[in-house]
Amino acid sequence: MHYRILLRRELEGGYTVAVPALARARVTFGETVDEAIAMVREAIELYIEHLLEKGEEIPTEEGLLEYTLTVETHA
Repeated sequence: MHYRILLRRELEGGYTVAVPALARARVTFGETVDEAIAMVREAIELYIEHLLEKGEEIPTEEGLLEYTLTVETHA
């Protein structure tokens, strides 16, 4: 399965990772991009394993829309 992930560089260092397609948004953290990706891969695998054990449907990205919105700020 393929899942889109979003990585955000944190001010204090490291990266937060989110998986938009999963109902219970998987969010994890890693000190480096590689570590963050490894952590989210493990989180996704464990989440899917949990869903399978419970006989629940595995979420996909079908129907997921992505859009970039630009807003003005008055700073």
